[in-house]
Amino acid sequence: MNKTVGSTLLVSGTMIGAGMLAMPLTSAGIGFGFTLVLLLGLWALLTFTALLFVELYQTADSDAGIGTLAEQYFGKFGRVVATAVLIIFLYALIAAYISGGGSLLNSLLSEGLGNSVGIILFTLIFGAFIVIGTHSVDRINRVLFFVMLAAFVVVLGLMLPEIKMDNLLAMPIDSALIISASPVFFTAFGFHGSIPSLNKYLDGNVKALRISILLGSAITLGAYILWQLSTHGLLTQNEFLQILKEDATLNGLVKATLAITGSSVIASAVKLFSTLALVTSFLGVGLGLLECIEDLLKRSFNISAGRISLGLLTFIPPLAFALFYPEGFILALGYAGQMFAFYAVVLPVSLVWKARNLHPNLPYRVWGGNVTLLIVLILGVVITSIPFAIRAGYLPFVVG
Repeated sequence: MNKTVGSTLLVSGTMIGAGMLAMPLTSAGIGFGFTLVLLLGLWALLTFTALLFVELYQTADSDAGIGTLAEQYFGKFGRVVATAVLIIFLYALIAAYISGGGSLLNSLLSEGLGNSVGIILFTLIFGAFIVIGTHSVDRINRVLFFVMLAAFVVVLGLMLPEIKMDNLLAMPIDSALIISASPVFFTAFGFHGSIPSLNKYLDGNVKALRISILLGSAITLGAYILWQLSTHGLLTQNEFLQILKEDATLNGLVKATLAITGSSVIASAVKLFSTLALVTSFLGVGLGLLECIEDLLKRSFNISAGRISLGLLTFIPPLAFALFYPEGFILALGYAGQMFAFYAVVLPVSLVWKARNLHPNLPYRVWGGNVTLLIVLILGVVITSIPFAIRAGYLPFVVG
């Protein structure tokens, strides 16, 4: 039971982070009602696909990674594709966190230093903990995570009493924004990369893993609804959009909060929570990416790289993106959502489709037959294509 509780908190803790900070930025023009529909729909979709991995683990060892699952059903090609998509996904997340963290850190520095200074300092300071090692990350992450939870409670306590019903009833500025926002919201429900670790921790206990996923994702959904309720209810839609057009970063969210509420206390609480959520997400994803690169070099190229070399491989590509696209927080999260759509929807559906043909009598089977799998697969492909449609001009940008 203790392991199940711990796994539930890990599922929730993995999701609650920087992704939820982008929600007000991407949903400012949508309205709370449609945002709620989007939250519920994507929660149901990603909880369903997470449970598909639970079904798959009945056919594999408890310590098997997702790359191993892919190789089990699709050979070496499956492992290569799954690993490549995971690395690209993590790079996109790190780029988003560096962009967002740089904008927040720059707002704390003297004027004139420039956003690039904030981006570089954010990467150097918090990237150092990752390069030093897992123990270093674990110690700082524990402290920051509990402070972040306390800050979240304070933010809700300050914002919820100030919400206005007229703000919550606002309709979308452009209905197509609901589609454009999907990849960013999609990423905020991402914890699927941690399922192999959870399954190993639970010694392959399928029932405990299923309970952890259902409860952990439900806790996250509740937190997201409260966050969206407070931001949409507090911030006037048109004014919020205008401020975000001028500064489409996390610092823009803080500025919007201050301008519309006139409360420096609320704005400071939002900034503290935003900063902590970014840092905790950056530490977890950065460590995962560094270890993924280390494993790839060892297993595929027989190269044993040092921590500094691994750190450079981990942070230089996303740092370059953040420097060339300093306003790229939403852009990077959108492309992360694109990669994640393949990793968390297309891949598990494909694996389960094949697994059910080979193992038709598994004890646990996720609800729905082949028709349900096909519908989910189509949704995954559609979400994967959304960033391309935005860049091509067929869909509006979520900000600006």
